[in-house]
Amino acid sequence: MSRPRLAFLGLGWIGRHRMEAVAAADIADIVALSDPSAEAVDAAAESAPDAVRCDGLEELLAEKPDGVVIATPSALHAEQTIAALGAGAAVFCQKPLGRTAEEARACVEAARGAGRLLAADLSYRHAAAFMALRDAVAAGELGPVHAVDLTFHNAYGPDKPWFRDRALSGGGCLIDLGVHLVDMAVWALGTRDLRCTSAHLYSGGQRLTGAALQETVEDYAAATLETTDGAVVRIACSWNLPAGREAVIEVEAFGAHGGFAVTNEHGSFYDFSAHRHHGTSTKQRVAPPDAWGGRAAADWARRLAEGERFDPACEGLVDLAAAIDAVYARAAAG
Repeated sequence: MSRPRLAFLGLGWIGRHRMEAVAAADIADIVALSDPSAEAVDAAAESAPDAVRCDGLEELLAEKPDGVVIATPSALHAEQTIAALGAGAAVFCQKPLGRTAEEARACVEAARGAGRLLAADLSYRHAAAFMALRDAVAAGELGPVHAVDLTFHNAYGPDKPWFRDRALSGGGCLIDLGVHLVDMAVWALGTRDLRCTSAHLYSGGQRLTGAALQETVEDYAAATLETTDGAVVRIACSWNLPAGREAVIEVEAFGAHGGFAVTNEHGSFYDFSAHRHHGTSTKQRVAPPDAWGGRAAADWARRLAEGERFDPACEGLVDLAAAIDAVYARAAAG
């Protein structure tokens, strides 16, 4: 197993956290760093003192990295991903991979053409509580699952202005938080195709439809989707909702033979418990702590070190983006 040479583009708290996770795993060499903020680069350099400091993606790619980790504003993801793949580097990109399914598809096709490993930071897949949910469904413990309810309320909301600029973000809380909910439903159920049957988006308590969705990003979203097997998936997410705690993050799945729930503890963004329900009784399967936040990035770096190239599973990122597109389209139609 070789040690890939990695470059990091975007070193806000998420980019820096993913870099630190890769550094701690000790499976790759961090050779280049770039961020518009000199302070962010200084902070990252504490974990990678030998890395070259670069002014943007072009200089990063001049260092000939084997892989690039991208944690920049969403509007830049597709263009930067395609450029890195075209230069022969694998890519690990923050979600969303693209603001639309069209952008996501272009990234996947670039990865296919380059024969390089592409992954997105769908980090909750690597948390023990959510993995327990998926394992229970896959093992048939619940019977055929016919209902999944998913919630992500971030009572703080984003801290960067670009999140509220649709041209830069691609949307509001739905594309920011709802993407995790849709992905969790798809991943846990082992399905790819979801059909949106209803969608409601709001900003400041006012419903957004039609042209309003081109001018304003949503801070509350609720939608119902269906799988090809007829299971119903309900999602709700928000920014700055007066939830009485910092965050509400929950997934509940129900089948004929029982239920399963994953919930965040005490409003935490990081601590999750998992419970298996039997009628009116419940039993805990997973309890915190669980240091899961950087596992997706470390897993990508490990796969790169093991010589993995294009993975057709990344085509699911296009389906994920298409589901989000469908929610926006349904909401716009009123």
